Amino acid sequence: MVLEGSSEALCPPPSLELRPSCNKSQPSPPLGSSSQPHDGVFPEDKEPVKYGELVVLGHNGSLANGDKGRRRSRLALYKRPKANGVKPDVIHNVSTPLVSKALSNKSQHSISYTLSRSHSVIVEYTHDTNTDMFQIGRSTESMIDFVVTDTAGSSGQVGGAVGEGGGQSIQSTISRYACRIMCERSAPYTARIYAAGFDSSKNIFLGERAAKWRTSDGLMDGLTTNGVLVMHPAGEFVSEPAPGVWREISVCGNVFALRETRSAQQRGKLVENESNTLQDGSLIDLCGATLLWRTPTGLRHTPTLKQLECLRQELNAARPQCPVGFNTLAFPSLAQREIVDKKQPWVYVNCGHVHGYHNWGYRKEKGPPGPGGTAPAGTGERECPMCRRVGPYVPLWLGCEGGLYLDAGPPTHAFCPCGHVCSEKTVAGWSQIPLPHGTHAFHAACPFCGTWLTGEQGHIKLIFQGPVD
Repeated sequence: MVLEGSSEALCPPPSLELRPSCNKSQPSPPLGSSSQPHDGVFPEDKEPVKYGELVVLGHNGSLANGDKGRRRSRLALYKRPKANGVKPDVIHNVSTPLVSKALSNKSQHSISYTLSRSHSVIVEYTHDTNTDMFQIGRSTESMIDFVVTDTAGSSGQVGGAVGEGGGQSIQSTISRYACRIMCERSAPYTARIYAAGFDSSKNIFLGERAAKWRTSDGLMDGLTTNGVLVMHPAGEFVSEPAPGVWREISVCGNVFALRETRSAQQRGKLVENESNTLQDGSLIDLCGATLLWRTPTGLRHTPTLKQLECLRQELNAARPQCPVGFNTLAFPSLAQREIVDKKQPWVYVNCGHVHGYHNWGYRKEKGPPGPGGTAPAGTGERECPMCRRVGPYVPLWLGCEGGLYLDAGPPTHAFCPCGHVCSEKTVAGWSQIPLPHGTHAFHAACPFCGTWLTGEQGHIKLIFQGPVD
């Protein structure tokens, strides 16, 4: 195999001290949930310092089997009692047979780049008192702070985390040690993302087949097998939501254009005017799960669970009615998810007319009505009795994950075709964002459930019928 930097060109002195040019960090103990203070805050602090929160797309507030430990749909990153960061210290050029010996020191963080059967480069790291590191990956080992795995789903869904005992995919495309986030312990608490994480032996190993090269300043860099993609918003995520450009982040945090496919061995072009610094609204794709980064400032614009409950109660207090059956509709409680209630509002997603459930109006009969009238009668499209437009007919669900909202506006719109309800600004923003799928495809999806969006806009304004009395 021909590497982008051949071993003949890699012959500096056997050992070389490095200047701290690409910060790295070390593993950490499990963290608490976003709703609970982290154990590692300083006792004298009145409030723990929160660096930000990670929200996994495709989960409407919690995992299917519930949030448990480090497996959850959302995680807050707090300042640790003691810094656990590491930074590059010394680079060694060694013969490959000596690599195992060099990596056997479990108290020493290192990254190993295998260039050929006879030549490897090992970069040792030393403690950095100025940074905290948080690791994300599929592994359940203790050095992973946020356990994220992809779920087996349809081709129209993005991946996500899996709860304890959940249906984990047999052939996961997410790395066991997918990435790490480095947070500066001093204001403004800048957070940066890097591909790959340190394993239980405090090592990152890039094999002979991995894309790797020597940088212009004499250091090494590389990419992971399926890559870590990042998209920063083009503007302010809250005020002017607009998608940026998807990039790939290297092991040393450099930014590159995307490869032809996720696992291609030829790296993309270096993008020098962009950085790995996370912003409010930055998306991180791990090839099977996509995470959203929210800053404490950005989260102040999003609704809390208490505010979402108030919005739900306001919707129900307006006593929306089915324009045909004249029965009063009601959104179910936030805790009741995926179980359709008999009073649940349904919508024709091509026009936005909200009704109660009925089992007529099919254009293409596919089967009998569901048991108890709580499920659609087959997969055929339905004709709206108000405007005669034909299209999918689905139950409406309130978006329960406040971190995915762009504002705390009233829930007046729904994503198509899944029926998740939120504010107009939120549906408009997410409908513009192409999310990675597979090796080279992109498609906009509902952030609450991961369903691919359909229709001209991907969302619809809801038209409610008020009470006739």
